[in-house]
Amino acid sequence: MLPARELAYKILLEVSNEGSFSNLILQEYLDEGVVLKEANLVRELVYGVLENQRYIDSIVSELSSINLEKIDLNILIILRIGIYQLLFLDRIPESAAVNESVNLAKIYSHKGSVGYVNGVLRKASREKNRFKIDNIKIKNENIGVSLSHPDYLVKLWEKQLGLDKTRDLLIANNSKPELNIRVNTLKTSINVLMDRLSSKGLKVRKGNIARDCLIVENPSGITKLDEFRIGLFTIQDESSMLLTEVANPKEGSLILDMCAAPGGKSTHIAQWINDRGKIISRDVSLEKIKLIDENTNRLGIKSIKTEIYNAQDLDETLVWKVDYVILDAPCSGFGLIRRKPDIKWSKSLDDVDSLISIQKKMLNIAAEYVKDNGILIYSTCTINNDENLNQIHEFLENNPRFKLQAFKINAKTIDDSQNLGYIQLLPSIHGTDGFFIAKLIKNNSIQR
Repeated sequence: MLPARELAYKILLEVSNEGSFSNLILQEYLDEGVVLKEANLVRELVYGVLENQRYIDSIVSELSSINLEKIDLNILIILRIGIYQLLFLDRIPESAAVNESVNLAKIYSHKGSVGYVNGVLRKASREKNRFKIDNIKIKNENIGVSLSHPDYLVKLWEKQLGLDKTRDLLIANNSKPELNIRVNTLKTSINVLMDRLSSKGLKVRKGNIARDCLIVENPSGITKLDEFRIGLFTIQDESSMLLTEVANPKEGSLILDMCAAPGGKSTHIAQWINDRGKIISRDVSLEKIKLIDENTNRLGIKSIKTEIYNAQDLDETLVWKVDYVILDAPCSGFGLIRRKPDIKWSKSLDDVDSLISIQKKMLNIAAEYVKDNGILIYSTCTINNDENLNQIHEFLENNPRFKLQAFKINAKTIDDSQNLGYIQLLPSIHGTDGFFIAKLIKNNSIQR
């Protein structure tokens, strides 16, 4: 088994070269049997480098005799790993951070680069107090560099949220998210599960927003527990759980989840209706359907029927027949940066523009399925008005039989006093993933 720093190097290289999702490729490597101590260091190095990549690169640029654009990617990744350890991990001895990076250069680059890596990291070590993020004054005009986000995202959020809230959001995006689990109320209660997990040494507390949420402070090995195996809980972010509370589906309903994988929303809805009703859970591939089936079977749910179906195609057999239509649309994923920091570097505005047109098409198709007085839920895991609120406003302009419906949420961090029928969750305010939910009702009597 490769040492932690070498594993981190290989993962970061794969993320950069192939556009792989960091969380998926990291799990593939760790599933090979890395010991817990080493696994924690690998995870820390991979996410830490990705979260702080732009700031680290600015330091490399300042200390290097070679222009950043001309540095070989292998060497640049090795430098990033070394500088991250020097500036962000006080528990790592400086000598280890430098020497292990030099050893990586010996293995993965030519002989001449070894002295270069050693020289840059020695300089960084001597001047680390100047570069430590806690010791520098973060100026408003360079928060994209110091807080490691691309300029287009900073500008997008400044326009949408203002400078102060954008700054808070960037800081939250670079923080470590807590693990949320959803209690399977078909099999247990929140208090009983808390007691069971606590007896096994886990530190758990109730969620901040969602009714069925528990937050686990020390989740290492949680999916190996009997409680997970027998379906007493599943892993799901609190923001996604809130969707079911907003929809508030009733027993005996026909429910369509158009983009359902891996099944968190569908299985939560099944809990909410006490597994009494019919939930059609669809996605575009057999692989995604298998994920839904695995979760459904483990949780012991009977009301879900899975189907391979493309949400961009209209199903004539369901037109005007569905009580609750759930469209968790494909999106830019900017609300998941805490969990997938590579999103900051892999997405572009062109990617977002193409997604907006797909969302628009899916939303109009979703509307076709809703029966009179039925509910349409539109959600995304992003923080971008063009994919969220603007998308809803345009839809309402073109679909006068729908209107936003107010909903009530019992959470201290959410001000729903305006009852506008939608909510944008932010990691910097709510402690959840960035998530948007809109609730629409279809009614014959609605006039333009």
